[in-house]
Amino acid sequence: MRIAILHGRVIDPVMRTDRVAPVYLDDGLVAAVGAAPAGFHADRTIEASGLVVAPGLIDLNARLREPGQEHKATLDSELRAAVAGGVTRLACPPDTDPPLDEPGLVEMLTRRARHASRAHVHPVGALTAGLAGAALTEMGELADAGCVAYSQGDAPLPDALVMLRAMQYAATFRHRVWLRPQEASLARGGVAHEGELSTRLGLPAVPSCAETVALATILALARETGVHVHLQRLSTAEGVAMVRDAKRAGLALTAEVAAHHLHLCDMDIGWFDAQARFDPPLRGTRDRAALRAGLADGTIDVVSSDHAPVDDDAKQVPFGEAEPGATGLELLLSLTLKWAEEEHVALPEALARVTCAPAAILGVAAGRIAAGAVADLCVFDPTAYWRVERKALASQGKNTPFLGHELPGVVRFTLVDGAIVHEA
Repeated sequence: MRIAILHGRVIDPVMRTDRVAPVYLDDGLVAAVGAAPAGFHADRTIEASGLVVAPGLIDLNARLREPGQEHKATLDSELRAAVAGGVTRLACPPDTDPPLDEPGLVEMLTRRARHASRAHVHPVGALTAGLAGAALTEMGELADAGCVAYSQGDAPLPDALVMLRAMQYAATFRHRVWLRPQEASLARGGVAHEGELSTRLGLPAVPSCAETVALATILALARETGVHVHLQRLSTAEGVAMVRDAKRAGLALTAEVAAHHLHLCDMDIGWFDAQARFDPPLRGTRDRAALRAGLADGTIDVVSSDHAPVDDDAKQVPFGEAEPGATGLELLLSLTLKWAEEEHVALPEALARVTCAPAAILGVAAGRIAAGAVADLCVFDPTAYWRVERKALASQGKNTPFLGHELPGVVRFTLVDGAIVHEA
């Protein structure tokens, strides 16, 4: 199908350009930006006056809950949520049931995702068999099946020697390792940030050093092996400072922050609000400020949704027993725009954190708008607001601490491979 998008504000985060221009799509690609190609006749025209035409968002951390947890969400429901939020590509962690540690499981997931014809799915393979933290997986076979990187998901990797061997193996074949920096023994049993609030509420706490101790190990082993490490879900001011120093020292390192950590802190737990239960937990205001600044100065490369749909039964229990996580795919754009507005970050710069920067980490040719680029696009109204309500969410998971909030940025169209997959 040939599509013409007219009068939109076209933002290419790679070149940091921001201009009003027509965009022409043909056969799944951007045929031209500006003058129409010779003989171009559109099958459909999208009037985009007042709208931003941007590359589709790319989310590096979205749990689809399949296989094994279909009572929380399904591939179909979460891919609908993705495109409703303008997300055209997502990476899913391996901590499914069973974990993504066999090529057959990866191939089945990618085949089903392709059949859904919505957002592209990029599986992250398990670093160790069964995520048990002992034997390494066959990363080469998983890569052939479609894995873009290797991770433990939320499963701990308590043995530093296993981590060293995994990094050595991955470095040999130029595979990337994605790790969540949290020392399991220090976080064990904790449900909230260690601070005044957790003390007052009597909640078992996760100290900040659970992140920094793990980071110190990861950075030391990364320096030893030369492997490229992507750090997921940074949450502390000290962690941001360590990453900044490591990058200055030349380590092959990238980092992400979850969107909710940019806006919420431990005080948002209020009186045991289970919607605000996350892992890692919401930290203090000083941590939140450091994360926001680190994202602005490039220490943190990307914003992820940390999408983790949770069913109501798992949230309607006392705070300490509630399952951590929340739906996030449909909030990623809005929470990034809100951060940019509050921190006075230009729109092309902000969109880079959810488009071309994650594309580079995935190693895919996406995240930009230029002739010849894949036609994965998000067309949104930057001035419109929407209320986060259960009925407004396409995700099967309806739990989020932002319920009732008014957020900026309404997605009008999402296009994947040049086809309209969401229209509102």
